[in-house]
Amino acid sequence: MTIDTAAGTTPKRRPRGPRPTRGYRVFQVVNAIILTGVVIVTLYPFVNIVARSLSDEAYIIAGKVNLVPRGFNLDTYRLVMSDSLFWTNYRNTVVYTVVATFISIVLTTCYAYVLSKKHLKGRNALIGIAVFTMFFTGGLIPNYVLITSLGMKNTIWAVVLPNAINVFNLLVMKAFFESLPVDLEEAAAVDGLNTYGILLRIVLPLSKAVIATMVLFYAVSFWNSWFTAFLYIDQQDLLPVTVYLRNLIAGATGAENVGAINAADEVQAEATLKAVTIVLTTLPILLVYPFIQRYFVSGVMLGAVKG
Repeated sequence: MTIDTAAGTTPKRRPRGPRPTRGYRVFQVVNAIILTGVVIVTLYPFVNIVARSLSDEAYIIAGKVNLVPRGFNLDTYRLVMSDSLFWTNYRNTVVYTVVATFISIVLTTCYAYVLSKKHLKGRNALIGIAVFTMFFTGGLIPNYVLITSLGMKNTIWAVVLPNAINVFNLLVMKAFFESLPVDLEEAAAVDGLNTYGILLRIVLPLSKAVIATMVLFYAVSFWNSWFTAFLYIDQQDLLPVTVYLRNLIAGATGAENVGAINAADEVQAEATLKAVTIVLTTLPILLVYPFIQRYFVSGVMLGAVKG
């Protein structure tokens, strides 16, 4: 009869790391409290807007709506969503955002890739031109005269082209491209790929994180933009939904501009109209963000650190 001595042995425990100091534990508690406060302060306005959009007008006027809807009411949602002008402006926003983001990503990627090549003649001058535009612009009136003289007023190009390249995004992508191993591009060049082939087949597949981050930056920027369209577009059916919302908040849009809301309905929905429009305007970005969020931090960090 054999005795299994292994069964009676005590398994070895892995050595534990050094215990956190008291100061570090205090830091963790303070950090958690501060971040929790930041989250609450950040979420409170949006939760309040959602609660107001679902509440009855009487409770809002009485100041009884905070974080929970009172007198559940969807009438204003039906009023706004039945307005053809709202959906026309909404469609314009989607089109403007998609086209503008695509153009911006293409131009920013190409420009950043060029600037990442340290052997490029005139590289410092190109970087200087880009950085110069961060601090100095042509001015509102010269830009307006330029857009008008080019025949772009009341067209999609007046919205998507003036802000096609954001210099901050450009510098982040440039730093990311500089962090990529040079050996990969040299090996691809030896295999016969030209500059465009290296960019499309080697660099871009390795840059998914930073590209996704830039897509998020540009999409949010163009989706929320209203001043450019407000300045260069005069026709109601070409405006983005942000201008529709701006007119509501400014009190410039009455029953004559919001076709589905007549005088009686407007009085009934006055307290919730702005809240409903804000919710409907911000909802797409909130739905898209979770799918890109995993690239967000990694893309920015990779673009900020040179390898």
